[in-house]
Amino acid sequence: MGTVELKNISFTYGKNTETAHKALDNVSVKIDGGITGLIGHTGSGKSTLVQMINGLLKPDEGQVFLDGRDIWEDPKKIREVRFKVGLVMQYPEYQLFADTALEDIAFGPKNMGVTGEELDRRVRESARFAGIDEELLGKSPFELSGGQKRRVALAGVLAMNPEVLILDEPAAGLDPAGRRDILGGIKKYSRESGTTVIIVSHSMEDMALYCDDIIVMTNSRVFMHKKCAEVFSEHRELVAVGLDVPQITRIASALKGLGIDIGEDVYTVDYAVSKLLEYMNSESGQLIEEKQV
Repeated sequence: MGTVELKNISFTYGKNTETAHKALDNVSVKIDGGITGLIGHTGSGKSTLVQMINGLLKPDEGQVFLDGRDIWEDPKKIREVRFKVGLVMQYPEYQLFADTALEDIAFGPKNMGVTGEELDRRVRESARFAGIDEELLGKSPFELSGGQKRRVALAGVLAMNPEVLILDEPAAGLDPAGRRDILGGIKKYSRESGTTVIIVSHSMEDMALYCDDIIVMTNSRVFMHKKCAEVFSEHRELVAVGLDVPQITRIASALKGLGIDIGEDVYTVDYAVSKLLEYMNSESGQLIEEKQV
């Protein structure tokens, strides 16, 4: 399990030019295990933040720590950080290039110096986690469906055994079944391997279903970092900074306006059902039923 900590990070694109844009403004946040969702409107600083964690960008000010060590302490070793912090960019299937899916998955660990039986084990284990059938490994990745290509790209990062896995919109463009397969597989991988996972997404439903806690960004700063239930219980604050909330959260809020209060922390359908049943069996629910009769 990798621990990531950013302390007082600031970063400006086009520094000292007329088009300078401050992407991160004194950001401090700590991510320690589990699955963390990263949300915010376009331009809020999400992509810049994850590139800081991976070492693709170096902060103008502040420090980035991985397991308590400043990743820029020795710039010559930044490549090692990128092996430890796996980054899967949006639409990673466009980065596939090898003759077979197996070769594509093996590319990362090979660059790390992994060979022989250990390489084969990593490739097949990561393929299993990503939901790739054994018979697909010998095929060209360009013969696969869009969802299968994305799984191959994901497996290529998993095969490097990262301490931290960052995924930028991993389910973008997939149908509902594909979204469940990809995100469900990522959740299973995190639980079984202990890997710290960060998911960047615009889908509040996905955040609610698969994340343990959420970082909300706005105007290049961290607006909120709390457990899922706490974040979505503050849905008015999210809407105020231009973000949406899960549909079921809006329904719970509307029910409260009608006098049926099942709580402010409802963010999944299953939880809403349990809260409704609890309410119906309460004195308040029975009172409403009597009035309707």
